[in-house]
Amino acid sequence: MNKVYTKTGDEGMTSLRGGVRVPKDDIRIEANGTIDLLNALIGKLRVMPEIADEWEPFLLDIQKELMGIMSHIATPPGKNNPRQLHVEELIELMERKMDEVTAKIEERTHFILPSGSLASAEIHIARTVARQAERRLWTVNGEFPVNPAIMRFMNRLSDFLFIMTKEQLQCEGIKEESWNG
Repeated sequence: MNKVYTKTGDEGMTSLRGGVRVPKDDIRIEANGTIDLLNALIGKLRVMPEIADEWEPFLLDIQKELMGIMSHIATPPGKNNPRQLHVEELIELMERKMDEVTAKIEERTHFILPSGSLASAEIHIARTVARQAERRLWTVNGEFPVNPAIMRFMNRLSDFLFIMTKEQLQCEGIKEESWNG
């Protein structure tokens, strides 16, 4: 294995795809850092024994897509990224799964407190980071246009994780806690 450290970032700079140097707090780097955190959290969900096995392959597909999204965000304007994204297909799958789950859970009449079980709380953490990543991408989009399909995917992903928490609690037989502020 090559050395992990390069020393090229010691002065606060890092590289975009293709070697373009930018400050480490460049909004594209910030957005990718948040997506990277989200990816790690989804990886944690995949290995949690409480999470139903049915979710694992789909969560893996989401992780792979997040890696592709990060590659696109790190591609400077005017440079081509040959990596093909599959966000539209995953959006359709997420919507289908959300519709299936929504059809069998009780209607939401209140705000939900992120809790219930360790698994559902972990899914809620991933959901909040997905929302944070989406907000970072909207900031990027203001300066460096982002593929609209990526924006839809990130929006749908947080919705999907919300519904996943509801199904997780139902599978565990745990009533969600409400906040009726």
